[in-house]
Amino acid sequence: MSTASPQPAHQAGTPVFSRLITVQEAPPSPDAAAEQARNFCAELEAGNILLLPRSPIHIPKEDRKLLLGQKQTSSAYHKNIAYRPSEDRVTGLDASEQAQAQELRRLLRDYSRRAAAFLDSFLLPYAHKWTMDFASFRPIEEQGRTARLHARNDLLHFDSFPTRPTNGARILRLFTNLNPAQNRVWLTSQTFEGFAPRFAASAGLLLAPRHSFKDAFRSMARALHFPVAQRPPYDDFMHRCHNAMKEDAAFQETTPKQRWEFPPNSTWLVFTDGVSHAVLSGQYALEQTFLVPQSALVEPHRSPLASLQKITGKQLTI
Repeated sequence: MSTASPQPAHQAGTPVFSRLITVQEAPPSPDAAAEQARNFCAELEAGNILLLPRSPIHIPKEDRKLLLGQKQTSSAYHKNIAYRPSEDRVTGLDASEQAQAQELRRLLRDYSRRAAAFLDSFLLPYAHKWTMDFASFRPIEEQGRTARLHARNDLLHFDSFPTRPTNGARILRLFTNLNPAQNRVWLTSQTFEGFAPRFAASAGLLLAPRHSFKDAFRSMARALHFPVAQRPPYDDFMHRCHNAMKEDAAFQETTPKQRWEFPPNSTWLVFTDGVSHAVLSGQYALEQTFLVPQSALVEPHRSPLASLQKITGKQLTI
């Protein structure tokens, strides 16, 4: 494992940037493995990226061939093919891909299970404590891809799931570059821990959201005793932060950035709710998302939830 000195203590609002940590060697003993796993978790929670140059997720040759043969679509909606483990089904397929739906479901199910098995041993403090979220395959070239503003991957943002609130759980994502010849290129900037205090105040994100039609509908639905999905304040803030960052052209242009290239057949892990990131280019990436609860974190005080609750002085989960 390549080593880097721990990030120094810093005051709230001080810029802190993500680092890339390359993992190359297996630990010499079980005790060392446990300590290494805890260190890996701490690095991830601090807003750093772990890179494994040779992916530990085995993907058979025939499965690779099928995935690399997927046709590219110009549809902004179908930017990826998603597998939902809890439902064992695939979504996001174009009409031309329906004939391969069963094979794609099997393939993504296998990737999802292998990723989970790897994570249980590689990040031991999280083992059996995380919740499995979606897996996805991204067959479209990111560079030049057409998408509405809030869906653009090439703009710096922190991840938030508007339709799947995490209620404070952290968003851990494991990526694999399936492309046999092309790097996947990212930009990163400040971590959430240093970024949130200044941006939240300047963007007015700590103010209560304006009353909207959706709010009125929810109020009416509650009055009529209809079931209504409620998004915790934490998820509301994160979603508004995600959108405000992408809407701020000056921020996107002037904020300091770092460029990372993930080579073919590499895997990398990152808490995408704590690392401001953008994808500049690359085609054919696999990804599995895990939701890690606060109780499993080795440094919960560094989480976005902890940062926001410190800023607001309020409980932001339900």
